[in-house]
Amino acid sequence: MHIRPLRASASALFSALTLLVTAAGLRADVKLPAIFSDHMVLQQGISVPVWGWADEGELVIVQYRDQVVQTRAKNGKWQAKLATMKANASPANLLVLGNNRVELRNVVVGEVWVASGQSNMQWPLRQSANWQAAAAAAANPNLRLFYVPRVKSPAPVADIQGQYNNAKPQWTVASPETTPDFSAVAYFFGRDLQAARGVPVGIIHTSWGGSPAEVWMSERVLAGNPGYKKDILDTYAVAMKNFETAKSRFPEQLAKAKQAGAKVLPQAPREPWRPTELYNSMIHPLLPFAIKGAIWYQGESNAGRAWQYRTLFADMIQNWRQDWGQGSFTFLTVQLAPFMKILPEPADSTWAELREAQIVASKNVGNASTVVITDVGEETDIHPTKKEPVGARLALVARKLTYGENIVASGPSYKSASFSGGKAVVTFGDAGQGLEARGGDLKGFAIAGADGKFVWAAAKIVGKDKIELSNPAVKQPSAVRFGWANYPVVNLWNKDGLPAHPFRTDNLPLTTKPKPPAPSATKK
Repeated sequence: MHIRPLRASASALFSALTLLVTAAGLRADVKLPAIFSDHMVLQQGISVPVWGWADEGELVIVQYRDQVVQTRAKNGKWQAKLATMKANASPANLLVLGNNRVELRNVVVGEVWVASGQSNMQWPLRQSANWQAAAAAAANPNLRLFYVPRVKSPAPVADIQGQYNNAKPQWTVASPETTPDFSAVAYFFGRDLQAARGVPVGIIHTSWGGSPAEVWMSERVLAGNPGYKKDILDTYAVAMKNFETAKSRFPEQLAKAKQAGAKVLPQAPREPWRPTELYNSMIHPLLPFAIKGAIWYQGESNAGRAWQYRTLFADMIQNWRQDWGQGSFTFLTVQLAPFMKILPEPADSTWAELREAQIVASKNVGNASTVVITDVGEETDIHPTKKEPVGARLALVARKLTYGENIVASGPSYKSASFSGGKAVVTFGDAGQGLEARGGDLKGFAIAGADGKFVWAAAKIVGKDKIELSNPAVKQPSAVRFGWANYPVVNLWNKDGLPAHPFRTDNLPLTTKPKPPAPSATKK
């Protein structure tokens, strides 16, 4: 595909090329994917792909501000690239000319982020705490929103399918009318990032409640890994076969239950998630739209496989980065919020293991980070309504990690531990202005000795960045855990207003780590 940028005298060049295209008498209309619409945001600082469909060999011209780019369709597709641009909040129209003329209005240049995950990312503003005040103040011409409809597909699709609010999905300007049904976390992240950076910000929201990580990955990545093929693809095949069997038997079971006067009728079997199906329909159609980074709030559906998530999540991030073709863009993750019954004593926790897996994956892929929300959970609700702090903390990390601002963007994080004299001393990084306990004595620390049995520890702050721990029942502590629970009850913060990361110092076996197969008996 030949692409030729034409920079000088853009209006004159565009007029001349318009005559050329018109004289050519081409047949079919040029088409753009749904992600290109009025009110869109183009990413600053990198070349910006613009693509679509047209007849074979058709000349296609793209103009935006002082740039005119031409290319020809090959195999029914075309792509042109606008050269690197600086942020610009002054709206301009983006023109695409083939046999027809497509004009996208009110297009600006700034920062574009993808927001994805499961239900806590999908959770709309209108169901969040204090949403009326947030929506009422939402009018902002420099914050643009795009909602990808929830559609599944067994194979990759070229364009976004389905509708949003009974209409074709399109970019909208943030306002009291457009924000209530948008992702609350994504909105608050975009709002705070836009205010801090002072440039247009666009958020592409693509999430689905209950979705496990593997449905957001490509067939190529899953099938190319023997472990994933066995544990995910093959397991799905068995689950799907069982579903089809149960589905065929359900009408008879329901009829028998009704005839017997059962008070509780059987529930229809639920189709299992098909690996790759949301990548195919809700990520693949976005490629290679120019972006700056992604925010991710997911993991509840993978908590029972937390050990696998260490590599699965890392491979998902790399899957997106490779397929987007824009380098190792920033990937920010929300740790799971506290949920489930508060336990009186330290115990194993799959949710704690998942939080650790999120940190491990982020460290391994680079240019990634996690944010802590141990203060916004609800014991009996997997969907905490306090979404504003979540978006705010994501924006803080983005400002520091992605844009290099000299700010404190993380709560205290484990750095090192020492053990002597019947005590443990933990040193924290990201202490900021210093450590503090909110609401009384420090909570959530547990220590263990050689037996690996954890008990709650008395904890006190020592200096700016250290915590001293002890318990008379543990004569020689050798391990520390903090916030290691489904619902951690913790109150360690830094004085900059950010909660501490849960952690553990031990290498004890985790409940979700697969056990090695038992040795087979040998015949004598």
